[in-house]
Amino acid sequence: MKPNPSPRRKPAPPAAEALVLERFLPYRLSVLMLRISNAIAQSYERRFRLSVPEWRVMAVLGRFGPLSANGVAEKTQMDKVRVSRAVARLVAAGRVSRRTDRIDRRRSILALTAAGEAIHREIVPHAERVEARLLAGLDEAERAALDRLLAKLEARAETPFVAEGD
Repeated sequence: MKPNPSPRRKPAPPAAEALVLERFLPYRLSVLMLRISNAIAQSYERRFRLSVPEWRVMAVLGRFGPLSANGVAEKTQMDKVRVSRAVARLVAAGRVSRRTDRIDRRRSILALTAAGEAIHREIVPHAERVEARLLAGLDEAERAALDRLLAKLEARAETPFVAEGD
């Protein structure tokens, strides 16, 4: 009897069909964001005892004033659960206050406390220095181009750009 030949393996797809992750823009942006966010998170935790979600909540409240949790979620692009957890920690730490909305009693309004405002005033220059060091490798024209390109991508991401069959 002849031995059974081994089953043939399906050949690997040609390189042109393989997705090269390190060149795929969504992957690259995600990796870049994670690298930057992790570096900042270590700094904020060490220096201010804040997580990145907590800092985002404080940054939005510092910039826009009192908001509902939904308003914070919209402005930070964080999900409601993450906002809720960050707010709970900030309220417990005395950095954010929560009061019932006078118009809609089902809703809470969040605001920085005096302690939260003090930390916000201290962390803003720190955040700006971190950003400046990150961008130090770009000249003025490259920074302007990056800003324009990011604005275009942000605007495009606000519109339906994935086809239904994708």
